[in-house]
Amino acid sequence: MKRFSRIAVMVGAAALGMSASAGALTAQDRPTPKNWNYELKDGKRVPKQGNRVTNPDGSWREEVRHGNCVTVREKSASGEYKETRRCD
Repeated sequence: MKRFSRIAVMVGAAALGMSASAGALTAQDRPTPKNWNYELKDGKRVPKQGNRVTNPDGSWREEVRHGNCVTVREKSASGEYKETRRCD
């Protein structure tokens, strides 16, 4: 009877391990929601590749749409930040 219970415990543990690893794989395959500003790659946060344009001098410009409105964020090479919003 002891042998049967050991085998049953081992089979149960193996089945639990397989289902946990299968669940983890499907969680990693899901895309990041669109309203997040980063993606998860290798368990780390990585900024989404979007509409930000970075210049060699370190300045950048980014446009973000919110319905009918567009928010334009700009940062100059000297560190000056400017944000404008226009709605159509």
